[in-house]
Amino acid sequence: MDVFTQLFGQLLGLVYHCFDRIVIQGYLPLLTREEHIVHFFRDVHRIYPITKQALAARTQEYQQWVEAFARNDRIPIEWADNKALKAKGLTREDYVRPYCRRMERRKRYGPYFIFKSLDQGPKFQVVVPKGPTQDPHYRIIRRTRGRYTHYYFYIRDEGLAGELERAGVPFRRDDNAFLATGDVAALQAAADRLSPAIIHKRLEYWTRVLGPKFSDTDRAAINVRREYSLNQVEYARNFVFRRAFPIHHIFERACELGVFRLTADVITQIFGVRKHRRMRGKLHTMLEKVDHGHHVLRVYCKSLVARMYEKFSTFLRVEICVNRLHDLGLNKGLDNLPALRKTLMAATDRLVAFEAEMLNVHVDFPVFQRFALPIAVGHTRIPGIKIHDTRMMRLFEVLLHAGPQLAGWRTAKIHTAILAAFGLTADRYSLTQLRYDLRKLKAHGLLQRIGRTYAYRLTDKGIRAGTLFILFHKRVCGPLANSLFQHRPEDRSPQPAKIEKASHHADTAVQHLFDLLAA
Repeated sequence: MDVFTQLFGQLLGLVYHCFDRIVIQGYLPLLTREEHIVHFFRDVHRIYPITKQALAARTQEYQQWVEAFARNDRIPIEWADNKALKAKGLTREDYVRPYCRRMERRKRYGPYFIFKSLDQGPKFQVVVPKGPTQDPHYRIIRRTRGRYTHYYFYIRDEGLAGELERAGVPFRRDDNAFLATGDVAALQAAADRLSPAIIHKRLEYWTRVLGPKFSDTDRAAINVRREYSLNQVEYARNFVFRRAFPIHHIFERACELGVFRLTADVITQIFGVRKHRRMRGKLHTMLEKVDHGHHVLRVYCKSLVARMYEKFSTFLRVEICVNRLHDLGLNKGLDNLPALRKTLMAATDRLVAFEAEMLNVHVDFPVFQRFALPIAVGHTRIPGIKIHDTRMMRLFEVLLHAGPQLAGWRTAKIHTAILAAFGLTADRYSLTQLRYDLRKLKAHGLLQRIGRTYAYRLTDKGIRAGTLFILFHKRVCGPLANSLFQHRPEDRSPQPAKIEKASHHADTAVQHLFDLLAA
């Protein structure tokens, strides 16, 4: 994080971190099991037998209340037509955003839109026994899943923006992102004050206002309390640049380096999890292109996913989405939010530090020249490291891809990794040749020995130099060599080459357009 700020501090206008999205599941513990439903209807409301009509009547009462509430408060209520929204290129949030802006202009808080949708969810079903029973009115209450009407209330709560407004702090935001503020410290302090107590208080208020209604008799008979659990959490670290032109190049290079260096070992170290053979979920990096030409770098680890993307021309976001808190050693209780914040802050910080470390590498031809010169160690002259040395490129690639090891690299382990990665045999690349290459790295200050052990680790200079060599080898030498065989089509090319020629023309035109926009 500090390295990233040092590199781009003059270009940054605002840096802050906060929760971007929290999906909370609320439920009534004493109304979640079959025996609870029987007690509620038979003993509290004196309804027996418990029929399908009795359950439907309870549901219809709440539906009628929602319709009356929307009608009295003039809140739009509509059925969600996902196909129509998708045809227009809209999401539900895009559709309701004008109503939210109307509330913001009026400086009002509360519900501003209600969507209805037939979705899957848990429900209770009444089943008539197949065989004879002593009680002819006996019914079986079974918990199952099915489709029924869900209500989605869109609410404008005070939240972070309301706290800044009360404090008189000027700010500018778009959607859920703050793009500018008059007091960065006040913005970060307000984001850090979000606690389980505050969330629980607001959830209790809105569920009591908008949730199913219970009479005083119901509350006296059963403890109508609600429990809340964390289903999905997204924590973001946001970098807002002063101008638009540097962000695309920074993001493009960060994606390139991320796809190249974010291997399984590095990913597990960033997320702070242990890698083993019985590990569940994904463990890879992917560069995905979404709508409107935006790219997203995704890093998967178990059910965790880190994303890096640019938006609003000056906004770079690094966020981690947690779908299963158990992967981080935490349970789903709302009280674990501070511990989750601390864990995700450290993970995003490690990811940003990793990207900054790689971005701090620049192509410098005098560096290649200095590394290529021999160096004297005592009375011994050790050869330099040359860009065309395939053995050194393989060694750099293995040491960088596998990431830093806690106990360092032993020579035999490095040898095994190189043979497995490049399909070599011990005759083609012997252990003696590896020791010779390691000696060259050590002489140039790129490799260090850990204490008195025979284990080695790349130095900070070695990580930067290795990245520089690998990128130059793959981005410059590789494409130049490939161009000898994959040449651009000529005017005298045969008829089938027209598609290829048109593709090259389109590629050149798009690149020219990007250059004009960047200028």
